[in-house]
Amino acid sequence: MSGSDRGGGPEVATHCPYCALQCGTVLAGGPGAVAVRPSDFPVNRGGLCQKGWTAPALLDVRDRLREPLVRGADGRLRPVDWETALDTVAERLRRIRAEHGPDAVGVFGGGGLTNEKAYQLGKFARVALGTSQIDYNGRFCMSSAAAAGIAAFGVDRGLPFPVTDLGRAEVVLLAGANPAETMPPLMRHLEQARLIVVDPRRTRTAERAAVHLQPAPGTDLALALGLLHLAVVEGRTDSGYLAARTTGLEAAWQLAAGWTPERVERLTGVPVAEQREAVRLLADAERAYVLTGRGAEQHSKGADTVAAFINLALALGLPGREGSGYGCLTGQGNGQGGREHGQKADQLPGYRSITDPAARAHVAGVWGVDPESLPGPGRSAYELLDALGGDVRALLVFGSNPAVSAPRAAHVTERLAALDLLVVADFVPSETARLADVVLPVTQWAEEEGTLTNLEGRVLRRRRLLGPPPGVRSDLEVLHGLAVRLGQDAGRWPTEPERVFAELRRASRGGAADYSGIDYRRLDAGEALHWPCPEPGHPGTPRLFLDRFAHPDGRARFAAVDHRDAAELPGAEYPLFGTTGRVLAHYQSGAQTRRIAELAAAVPEPYVEVHPDTAARAGLADGDLAEVGSERGTVTARVRLSGSLRTDTVFLPFHFPGAGRANLVTNPALDPRSRMPEFKVCAVRLSPATESR
Repeated sequence: MSGSDRGGGPEVATHCPYCALQCGTVLAGGPGAVAVRPSDFPVNRGGLCQKGWTAPALLDVRDRLREPLVRGADGRLRPVDWETALDTVAERLRRIRAEHGPDAVGVFGGGGLTNEKAYQLGKFARVALGTSQIDYNGRFCMSSAAAAGIAAFGVDRGLPFPVTDLGRAEVVLLAGANPAETMPPLMRHLEQARLIVVDPRRTRTAERAAVHLQPAPGTDLALALGLLHLAVVEGRTDSGYLAARTTGLEAAWQLAAGWTPERVERLTGVPVAEQREAVRLLADAERAYVLTGRGAEQHSKGADTVAAFINLALALGLPGREGSGYGCLTGQGNGQGGREHGQKADQLPGYRSITDPAARAHVAGVWGVDPESLPGPGRSAYELLDALGGDVRALLVFGSNPAVSAPRAAHVTERLAALDLLVVADFVPSETARLADVVLPVTQWAEEEGTLTNLEGRVLRRRRLLGPPPGVRSDLEVLHGLAVRLGQDAGRWPTEPERVFAELRRASRGGAADYSGIDYRRLDAGEALHWPCPEPGHPGTPRLFLDRFAHPDGRARFAAVDHRDAAELPGAEYPLFGTTGRVLAHYQSGAQTRRIAELAAAVPEPYVEVHPDTAARAGLADGDLAEVGSERGTVTARVRLSGSLRTDTVFLPFHFPGAGRANLVTNPALDPRSRMPEFKVCAVRLSPATESR
């Protein structure tokens, strides 16, 4: 029964559990009978996507985890009570730390955790465990845009303006973003704008574009350099803005100068006329935006690619001007807040650098520990997963499913299996949970209180409609129980979200992401509070950079970047580009959405999108079972023909497990700045599936 058909009982105003739009919803009913309806929240304006409408079905999926599980000597997971489960974890952690040191224990978090959970998880890793080895799945999502945004503007916030500002845009360039599928309610704000879409595929978003630029995978950086080249040589830059508000154009131009339209066309396949039209539309508009998404970021040069699109926006005078700007479409539900409060390898709460002595002293003071006791930066997400079973002997996973979501997935699964201890906290038996030695059943969205921060930097209240099922605890209770067993003072580890948020406020004070003026009372009163909000009564900051950028001189920085090839290009053995992405019905690794009948029916199995000519050359027809292979592995998927796809490219959605995992073929080559893996480009071959598979 879908959530929209069930109802009755009390109501709470909350937010959808999926993407970073965090659409406003109203929940009503009780256990087994929860109904959802959209609220008139600004980002969704009374709309929801298919996932939002069916979200209540998550609450009572048939295989919901309801009791802790511990793997016995026979290799099977069996139910135990909570005390036994937590005692088991703590005893084994103590032994591993004693034998191998604190960095032998790793923690892997998630961009869907509430701010309170993300904060407490980072604190737990660094104080209770004393490990530097913590990172999270947001490293696979937003890290390249974060690196580029910090370098350009001095601070990273997905959208430094409210979503509603897009509703008055005349032109919007979307680089590697497909919001018509990934966050459909956003399209309500793009109805008036002429869209320029940069994507190798003709996606649902590209179908609505005035101009669709269709570059070869991995060549977005060259295209962005070419667009900047045209803006400069055709005299379309904003000279007054450049002089008053930016620095570094000359160095950036020295590299972009070589990227003539003709050279760009030869490399990317995008016709010169379309390049010129895109620049003309952007430059002639009074209100224009450049927005990037995962397609621009998930490369071994993703930070430079985003920087090149920021360069274009700066040259046209867009950032920091009301009605125009640059932004990144954050993906996960708390992708913004999740990276601000300490579950990232190199950061402390408030979006502080873990290597900054002043930041360490401030946070250590809030935590009541010696700054010298805090570990330094640890490994990034893929590097942490790659180290499992070697330097890292134990891993605690909260809110993530790396067995499906990580690149080179077969290798990552092997590393997970090589651990001395794998602990997974989740509410469904995800593919990673099935590998665990201990599984801890935790609450989910409608069963808990807390806050999240959406893609525009607005802090939102998650409110509880239901109590959790018997036998289920919150992540905060799990961290409390483990910390106490590891010798920590119980008072240091509150389990009430509001108390954790109060401590988070203190820890963030003075940081780039300053939440110190935000509290539950103000949020519950309906105030719209965007960070930074540095003191009680402060109205928050919905629009950043209107007066100055966050660098000491107040100026934005151009980045001197140049194109380089993807880490792996097609050749004789693997002649095609493989690329990955999302589809409307599913979310992330699919652990949630594949359990909802309506969504599973919409896209029930893995598929590979192929141009008809490419399929014919491989001896395949629509509906055939195919193998997509790379140097790292082979995916089995059903063929879907698409005449609009490039003939040199195949596309795989990444939501499926087992032999259908798109990440069996993806390349873990890392961006040197952001440590983002190259999900969007790998060399593959296409062939009919063999009988043995």
